[in-house]
Amino acid sequence: MFEVVSELRVRYVETDQMGIVHHSVYFHWMEVGRTDYLRQKGLPYSKMEESGIRMPLIESWAKYIVSAKYDDEIIVKTRLEESSPIKFSFAYEILRKSDGKLLAEGKTKHIATDCHNKPKRVPKEILSIIGGSIDKSI
Repeated sequence: MFEVVSELRVRYVETDQMGIVHHSVYFHWMEVGRTDYLRQKGLPYSKMEESGIRMPLIESWAKYIVSAKYDDEIIVKTRLEESSPIKFSFAYEILRKSDGKLLAEGKTKHIATDCHNKPKRVPKEILSIIGGSIDKSI
């Protein structure tokens, strides 16, 4: 299974007064993982958009396990979980680099649309680059 590893460092602006990462930041980190995933597959968002495809978020989920803190080095592991010609689902694991501790896990689901936000089937060539299949299970 293809998995991309992104590395980040918790910035001060991402924390609260106690030095703990705000829960909303984890979704930013998932986006970093997702864009790195697509870039490493040879299909950065910009190239996908040039081909007339957008991937708006339609669902997101996170489970927080251990708090990340200011200046922690973070690893985001991203993989494509499910796909069809119209929908994609990504899964994420967010870990602290120093000890490998799982901090959070999450999922995002996206639908393929054209530039007018109308659902659009992803061409087979692009679907194969992303790593998806013609699976209509989602």
